[in-house]
Amino acid sequence: MNIFIRNSSDKPIYEQIKEQLKDAIISGELKPGEKLPSIRFLAKEIRVSVITTKRAYDELEKEGFISSVQGKGSFVAGQNEEIIKEEQLRNIEEGLNKVLELAESSGIDLDELIEILKILKEERDG
Repeated sequence: MNIFIRNSSDKPIYEQIKEQLKDAIISGELKPGEKLPSIRFLAKEIRVSVITTKRAYDELEKEGFISSVQGKGSFVAGQNEEIIKEEQLRNIEEGLNKVLELAESSGIDLDELIEILKILKEERDG
């Protein structure tokens, strides 16, 4: 898995690392029990400080996405389906809020949005 740091982002570097790892875990790209790169290795690979990488790992551990074993490293935690679903719902809500803002600024009402969503769903289902 590749971590990309955007210096132009408003998000702190540790948060960019955390979000990319979390997304990889939620999507299944990183599987439960899979060993993550060591904090030092990842810091060297993406050219950030060890402290920055450690903070990202600490945050992920607090949120229950990874677990660390002294002397062995950090691993993707066995995920509770509810945690994953809740995170996905949060992402959907963020996306829908952006859609609502765009619709409002374009003069598109809720009924039109619902109709668009139904059409997209029908197309997707074939």
